[in-house]
Amino acid sequence: MNYSDFLYMRPELSLIAVTIVLLLFDLFTGAKVRAKYMHPLACVLLLLHIVLNVFPMHEDVSLFGSMYQSNTITGIVKSVLAVSTFIVFLQGYNWLKREDTRHKQGEFYVLTLSTLIGMNFMLSAGHFLMFFLGLELAAVPMACLIAFDKYKHHSAEAGAKYILSSLFSSGLMLYGISFIYGTVGTLYFDDVAGGLTGSPLQIMALVFFFSGLGFKISLVPFHLWTADVYQGAPTAVTSYLSVVSKGAGAFALMIILFKVFAPMYAQWQEILFWVIIASITIANLFAIRQNNLKRFLAFSSISQAGYIMLGVIAGNAEGMTSLIYYILVYMVANFAAFGVINVIEQKSGGKVNMSDYDGLYKTNPKLSFIMTLSLFSLAGIPPFAGFFSKFFIFMSAFSAGFHVLVFIALVNTIISLYYYLKVVKAMYINKSDSPIATLRSDGYTRAGLALCTAGILLLGLISAVYDSINCFAFGM
Repeated sequence: MNYSDFLYMRPELSLIAVTIVLLLFDLFTGAKVRAKYMHPLACVLLLLHIVLNVFPMHEDVSLFGSMYQSNTITGIVKSVLAVSTFIVFLQGYNWLKREDTRHKQGEFYVLTLSTLIGMNFMLSAGHFLMFFLGLELAAVPMACLIAFDKYKHHSAEAGAKYILSSLFSSGLMLYGISFIYGTVGTLYFDDVAGGLTGSPLQIMALVFFFSGLGFKISLVPFHLWTADVYQGAPTAVTSYLSVVSKGAGAFALMIILFKVFAPMYAQWQEILFWVIIASITIANLFAIRQNNLKRFLAFSSISQAGYIMLGVIAGNAEGMTSLIYYILVYMVANFAAFGVINVIEQKSGGKVNMSDYDGLYKTNPKLSFIMTLSLFSLAGIPPFAGFFSKFFIFMSAFSAGFHVLVFIALVNTIISLYYYLKVVKAMYINKSDSPIATLRSDGYTRAGLALCTAGILLLGLISAVYDSINCFAFGM
């Protein structure tokens, strides 16, 4: 292999460079300099990374004996994940400026970018070993991020629950991978597909592998850690976990099911069918009962993961397009909701319950408006972007013949309107004797919320976004 081939790994190399620069800046500068310049430096460097990689390569890349593979569509997903991380950096400013976290800014950026590097390698894997290394590179720093507020009981508990769940799911996945190697004799994606016959041992390998990745995406019945971890983690980390980690896991699952387990389409289609129904239905029923907004959005994210899987079960390029588009729309809507929660939590002394939002519109009309837009988009109410993302993902599953599944998903969408509108009702209709005081957020947070609001309003109306993704997906 020529050393110039490393240039084809541009997204990973630029991320590694950004991480090293931030690490050195954190190690060799004084406390006052770090406190003043660390956040803008991290945002600027990550923005440069996004600009350098926003236009993916229009050719397939295969390196290290096909262990690393990349193409245009994976480049698009990597850019979406990088933009998501940039929004997390913007919205995390208030939290990182607190007295107890100010001295740990460098750790936060290095850990977050490490997870992003792991996700990039996971997405470009052409070999199960590369995939697993990328997955663990993403999962281990994520556990550190969840337990970042380690002196707060809920954060430490959330970190412990996540790492234990992650270890168990990784063990299941490795067990499944060992079955694949035992029956096929190779771990290269392209070679495994040619050796699959649908034998009982290979079906067991598929079940174990799917179970392991199901934990990462928080699909039912692998979701039990989600609500506790979302509640206990810092809100900026929760938003990152709910969007970036889930999006990377969903797309990686789609790639492996398409590339590796294509000969076993009937088997994984049956698994996905029931998992989607369980995820959407059970999550909706539990979301109705929640008062804590972070737990509420945790069950909402489990339900959204079920909708995302509709793009996977379609098993075609249309499904891939709708999945990427759905994740993009889900990203801006979820970040908007968590951005509002983060502002109110940091400025009001930790208020995160739905009852705390009673009468919010009278004191904070702008925050109420942004939260309403995000919830309407998550619910799929037109003309917001969430309506179009749900329409396209339903259409992909329907065109693949899953008519009953789409009908059940539509019924659950109507159910979800109830619990999303509960929050809107609290802000606009419920009265409170002591509503949250008028708040003013910092410039970074306002920029992040503005980006999310623009995405909610425009992504559905600008057809070029979906058409561009569709063009690359059908060109694969």
